[in-house]
Amino acid sequence: MKRIIKIGSAFIGIIVGAGFASGQEILQYFTSFGYIGTIGAIVSTALFAYLGMMLTRLGSRMRATSHKEAIYKVSGKYLGIIVDAIIVFTLFGVGVVMIAGGGSIFSQQFGLPSVFGIVLMSILVILTMMLNVDRVVSVIGSITPFLILAVILVSIYSILVMDNSFSALNPIAQESPSALSHWLMSAVNYVSFNIAVGASMSLLMGGAEEDERIASLGGLVGGLGIGVMIVLSHLAVFSNVDVVASFDMPMLKIVNDISPVLGVIYSVVLFGMIFNTAVSMFYSFGARFTEVGTKKQRLFTTVTIAVAFSLSFVGFTELVAWFYPTIGWLGTFLIVALLIAPFRMASAKKKEQQEQFREAN
Repeated sequence: MKRIIKIGSAFIGIIVGAGFASGQEILQYFTSFGYIGTIGAIVSTALFAYLGMMLTRLGSRMRATSHKEAIYKVSGKYLGIIVDAIIVFTLFGVGVVMIAGGGSIFSQQFGLPSVFGIVLMSILVILTMMLNVDRVVSVIGSITPFLILAVILVSIYSILVMDNSFSALNPIAQESPSALSHWLMSAVNYVSFNIAVGASMSLLMGGAEEDERIASLGGLVGGLGIGVMIVLSHLAVFSNVDVVASFDMPMLKIVNDISPVLGVIYSVVLFGMIFNTAVSMFYSFGARFTEVGTKKQRLFTTVTIAVAFSLSFVGFTELVAWFYPTIGWLGTFLIVALLIAPFRMASAKKKEQQEQFREAN
């Protein structure tokens, strides 16, 4: 059970980065549709649970040390090329968004120039890159419970003390900019984007777990956990949409309105979650092109983060609004690959058994 929770927590930590924990993703993908956005959040929960389970299961079965080998095995030669390119693009792009998110916290919470947060985030990620994969998973998983607790408490409190009814807030919510034009497309696109974000590191986590059942359950628990947090965060932002819609980080605004002291605490937790996802992205990006644990990997990752640093000044909200939906559409190739993966795996296993039978006879 401990290993299942560890994998599940790390999976949540990878997916729950700057956009989710801040409430900006939730606002654009779910709350902007009002009531119907709640159904979208439930649809996303089911998809996250299944796809999370498949990713960690594949990683465990194939003992993955990089996403490349596993993706090509389950996708085939041609689809594999497309999926691999999408994942690589996603890893770097989301890393850039995470670093920008660090700057937004310093700007919104402390009134400081965003460059302070951007520099601090970049330095912390580079230092963490010096650790091995087990240490990275431990770092990611250790911060996650604090965010889960914070999101649950803030969401429950927001719903209990809300001044307006959801029916009164529904038209206000629908005036907020949406990531996509239809609630169902938005829900699927959100999962597609996040699975593209988490695929590489999830495969590596699964590869580090010898027991395929434990790896599968870890991914399932993680996916369900993300879904519950999506629903709760959506209701929290929905209940305060008239106040928070104009902020880069709606959830941080909600907490600040409860208590400035709690706002500082939440901003630290939020910074930690942004750091989590940034580490996952750049670690996986480096593992795709270099051997993990080598000087070449450390140098490659450092240069990559330096490039990401320069691109992060575009702005957090702007990057979320443009980059996330784009990756969401591209990520549908990965979802297709994961949906057909069980059939490919069963076919490959049957073929292997037939070959072993022929050799024995």
